[in-house]
Amino acid sequence: MPMSRISDGPVVPAPLGASFTGAADPAAHGQFGAPKSQFGSQRPTTDPRRPRRSFKGLLIAVLALSVTAGILLAPSIPSWDGMGTAWTSFLPWTAVLLVLLAAIAAVRRAWWGLSAVIVSLMVWSVVFVPQLMPANAAGAAELTVATQNIGAANTDPVASANTLATSGAGIVAVQEIVASSAGATAVLDATYAHHARVSTVGLWSVWAMDEPQELQLGMSWARAFRVVVHHDAGDIAVYAVHLPSVRPGDTADRDAAVNELAALVAADPVGRVLVMGDLNTAGTDPTLSALTAELADSRETVKGGFGFTWPASFPLTRPDHVLGRGLTPVADQVLMSGGSDHRAVVVGLDLAG
Repeated sequence: MPMSRISDGPVVPAPLGASFTGAADPAAHGQFGAPKSQFGSQRPTTDPRRPRRSFKGLLIAVLALSVTAGILLAPSIPSWDGMGTAWTSFLPWTAVLLVLLAAIAAVRRAWWGLSAVIVSLMVWSVVFVPQLMPANAAGAAELTVATQNIGAANTDPVASANTLATSGAGIVAVQEIVASSAGATAVLDATYAHHARVSTVGLWSVWAMDEPQELQLGMSWARAFRVVVHHDAGDIAVYAVHLPSVRPGDTADRDAAVNELAALVAADPVGRVLVMGDLNTAGTDPTLSALTAELADSRETVKGGFGFTWPASFPLTRPDHVLGRGLTPVADQVLMSGGSDHRAVVVGLDLAG
């Protein structure tokens, strides 16, 4: 005998029109099947744009804080085959990156991302704004010096020489002297009574000087020299220098040259020392700290701006320097000069040191 199904109660037949899938009253659902709350309203869905905006705010904050870390850690960043040198040499221009991030954050209404950018801008200001403020006047210059890389490809080197000759400088250092620079050297020879030259580097002076001592600084040929200038107020040891160039993946020669030059300067017996020329790095490059630990950088002392010199058409960094010991910089001026891709640097010095 077949067993019948045992039920807990009577079976209530489904109303006509009901779905065989067991769906409840369609009125309990929204227009597209979304369940309603007990008060009859459709449950809100998550805005798909909100996570994207949060992500972009996070990205802005990470980028801003990365720039901040790059600024604060710049004194410890190594050359890294040119990558570190590029970052530190153009470090002041990080302000442009931060302003762009601030604009993006404002447009995206990523307020906490904008907050991170504001913090980064405050750090930038603490580091760089003092350099933009002129230092207190230290008196009139007792000695004016000038330096310029006149450029091997300069189409008008004579104009560069005329600018240097009329700058009022008593000592002038020039780099990248080549055969086409003959007209420029003639102008300087006619203006200054004394001069010395080693390879592509030259020095002109109102005062007498000794024979130059060639310096290879780790290179296979000399592109620097030391000479003693017999100034009326006392001797000055002058290093006319053009350090090795920096190329992607190749900074070892430049780094070694800086360290060797720093050692020579530290051991120099003359009380007053000047290093003048194209050092192929900016003052913000920690590699240069080996030299600036011994010598005062004219632009950092005088302040009043960054004093960029390269490229001449729109300067972005300052590879050209006047560094001194036993002399105090009181003025630092950057001049357009001929067709060179470097601008000239003219520095006023107090001999009291």
